[in-house]
Amino acid sequence: MSRVRSWRLGLAFILMSVAGCTEPPDGDAPAAADSIAATAPGTDVVGAPLDASDDSLRMGRPTPVTTRPGYDNQPAFLPDGSGLVWTAIHDGQADVYRKIEDEGGPAPVTDTPESEFSPTPRPGGALTLVRVEADGRQRLWRYRADGTPDAPVLPDADSVGYHAWLDSSRVALFVLGAPPTLHVTNVNTGTDTVVARRIGRSLQPVPGETAISFVQVGPDSSVAVHRLDGESLTTRRLTTTPAEDPTGDHAWTPGGHLLMTTEDSLVAWRRGRADWRPVAALDTMNVSRLAVSPSGDRLAMVVAE
Repeated sequence: MSRVRSWRLGLAFILMSVAGCTEPPDGDAPAAADSIAATAPGTDVVGAPLDASDDSLRMGRPTPVTTRPGYDNQPAFLPDGSGLVWTAIHDGQADVYRKIEDEGGPAPVTDTPESEFSPTPRPGGALTLVRVEADGRQRLWRYRADGTPDAPVLPDADSVGYHAWLDSSRVALFVLGAPPTLHVTNVNTGTDTVVARRIGRSLQPVPGETAISFVQVGPDSSVAVHRLDGESLTTRRLTTTPAEDPTGDHAWTPGGHLLMTTEDSLVAWRRGRADWRPVAALDTMNVSRLAVSPSGDRLAMVVAE
């Protein structure tokens, strides 16, 4: 194994074990699949009503979306709000699943020999995924409506962990490295720009803006939420995070509330405020990733088993 490949594999394991990330390690396919199966944490997707009818937020009673033992993670709402997609690992194989409201239990979206992660709606309704290919590359792919892979969105971009769309032609990428970097790439021209380093895994479109939010670790090890402007490709700091968690898991409501978690609470911030305000106690739930429905009335959370 080359020094570069060994280093990347080690970094992926560190991100998975310390930060709870699910970037599959680089390497040959059987080794990657075995490593994911052995190290992926047991997690479930949980849903809860969210009331954002005024300046305050209220979360209703959480109910499970998934209940099986194993890894169910990386939830995202469908653009029409009709349901959720997420990544599930069964017998060492990662596929994307979907649950539509009032249509019974989860159903597979993908069923391929490769593993798929980070399901993300693309403007226009399509779904893009990070695919771990047979040769170990992690590339961004578009998938057909029936769940079969179509083609790489960016054929030359490897080591992609997560992504978020700025618009129909430009995508923000979390790229594995030491440190992880934030790229903005034009899928039509291939133009790629590195805009930030030492970033967290969560990339979120800012409601009503051509912008992406992300968390960045500063030179003094402080952790803050930043905004990437899609027009100028410049970044600026929004606020310090409520907990010094470099994963940076967060989500926005359509009304502009930024949601994150502390050790025992769901908290919210919005521009013009200096502080984070409590939304709900999480009691014994160990919550990581968050997603908010397009209408802002539902919240999806990832909870450790």
